[in-house]
Amino acid sequence: MDDINLHYRFLNWRRRIRDVRAVRFQERYKRMLKNGDTLSYQGNSDEVGCYVAPRPLSKGNCYFEVTIMDTGVRGTIAVGLVPQFYKLDHQPGWLPQSVAYHADDGKLYDGNPVGQQFGPKCNRGDRIGCGIYCDTIEAGLTTVFFTKNGKEVGSLVFPAAAEGLFPAIGMHSLGEEVRLDLQAEWDMEEADSIMMVDSHEDDWGRLYDIRVTGTLLEYVGKGKSILDVGLAQARQPLSTRCHYFEVEIVDAGEKCYIALGLARRDYPKNRHPGWSQGSVAYHADDGKIFHGSGVGEPFGPRCIEGDIMGCGIMFPRDYILDGEDDIDEWDTLEVLPRQGEGRIQNILYLNDEEEEEEEEEGGELDQEHDGRKVMVFFTRNGKLMGRREVVVPPGGFYPTVGMLSSGEKVKVDLHPLSG
Repeated sequence: MDDINLHYRFLNWRRRIRDVRAVRFQERYKRMLKNGDTLSYQGNSDEVGCYVAPRPLSKGNCYFEVTIMDTGVRGTIAVGLVPQFYKLDHQPGWLPQSVAYHADDGKLYDGNPVGQQFGPKCNRGDRIGCGIYCDTIEAGLTTVFFTKNGKEVGSLVFPAAAEGLFPAIGMHSLGEEVRLDLQAEWDMEEADSIMMVDSHEDDWGRLYDIRVTGTLLEYVGKGKSILDVGLAQARQPLSTRCHYFEVEIVDAGEKCYIALGLARRDYPKNRHPGWSQGSVAYHADDGKIFHGSGVGEPFGPRCIEGDIMGCGIMFPRDYILDGEDDIDEWDTLEVLPRQGEGRIQNILYLNDEEEEEEEEEGGELDQEHDGRKVMVFFTRNGKLMGRREVVVPPGGFYPTVGMLSSGEKVKVDLHPLSG
């Protein structure tokens, strides 16, 4: 009898060992739907959904990537590393022994529900990567790094749990969807060379449904309704030092719903420049100018693939933006066309003849400029299309590009007058 009991105890022990091994190599997720390599949020936005990979990162597999297919309502997508039995109702990075890069605010969460500023925000089409430097594992510590679109964002020294660090993805709003690649490879030398070429992402303060590759902006939104506007806004406003920028239409996409203009810093992300107050823009698809209204006015010709659209401000000579240094001498500057077109003379400042004409028509020009009014002008292939007097919003006018149909790509030069 004792032998029989011993035998059954031995079988139960082997079964438990097998069950533990099965759990170790079983992916875990909650409030998510997994279809192949695609993960989508299935909760009610009041509760976190979390996925934990079946195996930890190792020397043979030390990196993984997540491509954002849809940011959903809020874009609250987190990518990071967690211990094996992490609670699936918490975002990665919120609990101890976990760390994550969050797409919606660009913050790093290191075992704490309060994040710290770390890198840029991420949008639809962006790739977020996470990995470990295996050669840094010493005394239970390792270096964890994060990437965005193949470029390293930053790193930190992190405690390595005995069972390892497991790839994890968190989501927290309806419509969020990502594609997971647990076998991704990241070459540090190749990434460094990419960083040397693709060095313009820092020029942009806000990016929504637009991917940046060097000077190229590419629309990656759905393009199904006017709420799917892709918006790119420069980090710095136009000033008397840098008063003009240009966009070349590389690919018109399906509809060429490309808009070039200026907007206030807090401009809505789902509105084309020109549609809402505090903005003015020239739209390529219909050649109209939009100035704080969804209804445009005839302005210039339509623009197609290969055309170069420009936008700038004619500052009065005594105009100084808040915090700006003394104005340099700009009299010799001119906007040079790129395709053999005629030149635009320097119109950074209104010339004397124009000033005299304005004074004859009415003596209120100086007073209006004192009230922070400026003349915004637009160009097409080096030729002046027209201008519009507008009020400068608090904080200044920021170069802003909008796109709204599949395949649209533009090349941006924020400093065409330099060099």
